Amino acid sequence: MMINTIGIALTGLNSASLRLDASAANIANINSVGSLTDESNAPYTPVTARSKSLGNITGGVQTDITPQIPAFIPAYDANSPFADENGFIGVPNINIGEEIINMKLAELSYKANLKTIDVAGKLFDELLDSFDNSP
Repeated sequence: MMINTIGIALTGLNSASLRLDASAANIANINSVGSLTDESNAPYTPVTARSKSLGNITGGVQTDITPQIPAFIPAYDANSPFADENGFIGVPNINIGEEIINMKLAELSYKANLKTIDVAGKLFDELLDSFDNSP
């Protein structure tokens, strides 16, 4: 049971890392722009971390990185080399507030899963000590 607890917490750590990576990539590319019509010059496609439970048998979570839909939205910048005939360009569909919240959630999840591993390790140590101290 204790090994399963640690395994579940490890999936949580992995999930938090993937969520943090996705948000960091989105924030790093928030100012990238591109063409609305030319796919070879499209703006950065933001990504989203989606987690789902692995159920009661194995436990834990599985996190997949998927593209944000819609990936980009139009913005007006007639001076951009990517502007169409109406002066519109594509900008990544990124909400900085959501990304900051996702990063905070990743941090809290990471801390909680590390604490779970720490407590499981201490319980395991106590169990071994009880066997060592038994008559």
